[in-house]
Amino acid sequence: MSGATLDYHNDSISLRVVEALADATDTTPSELDPLYNTVDPEALDRLFQPDSSDDIRVTFEYGDARVEVRGDGTIMVDGTVHDSR
Repeated sequence: MSGATLDYHNDSISLRVVEALADATDTTPSELDPLYNTVDPEALDRLFQPDSSDDIRVTFEYGDARVEVRGDGTIMVDGTVHDSR
């Protein structure tokens, strides 16, 4: 399965989550329900900065998918890594 093509240092974690969800659901980001219906994208972006602790971990449900974002930049959807820095 292909990973997201975003650059961790130039793209926000919320954009990377959307790309990972699109990859996991085999759809385009524009076809997804807005991320803000599930989680505050700005809060995610503030929490996950390039210098954030690797110990940070946020898990949330997006539709039928379970999303986990880790401080090391890894994004997992339903237990499968879809993006990592």
